[in-house]
Amino acid sequence: MRIRIFTFFLFSFFGVYSGLQAQQLFGKWQLVYFDGIDQIRNSSQFREATAAARANMEYRIKNRLENTVYEFFAEDSLKYIDMVNQELVLRKATFEVDENNILMIKQGDLIRKAQILELSENKLIIQPITQSGMIGRLIFEPYIEPEED
Repeated sequence: MRIRIFTFFLFSFFGVYSGLQAQQLFGKWQLVYFDGIDQIRNSSQFREATAAARANMEYRIKNRLENTVYEFFAEDSLKYIDMVNQELVLRKATFEVDENNILMIKQGDLIRKAQILELSENKLIIQPITQSGMIGRLIFEPYIEPEED
């Protein structure tokens, strides 16, 4: 009997923990860093490019960071900006966080997964999971609305 009660509390704890983790996501998050940026800047292609080409790549990196915003809602929905052929597109999806802190973003038949490495009120660090394994870390911070000029 005690084992059943202990098992019940153990599963209940992990279920509540997972829910709290999802609740911590609620709100807007902006991408501020991605490991892939360092790989681009350290590549021979970037280093050997003309000043104008490097400036263009830096502009594209900055644009991507400024416009990668994920907004998580309490009812498990998500809005995010995606880049398609250098155009910004607003996407809608649903999300869930499992007991292993895997964030699953579902848009139609497409499911994207990422391991949540850190989640606090000031930082979200995820590592996307692909068929070939885990790729670079993405670091998000709470979105701050730009000031009007």
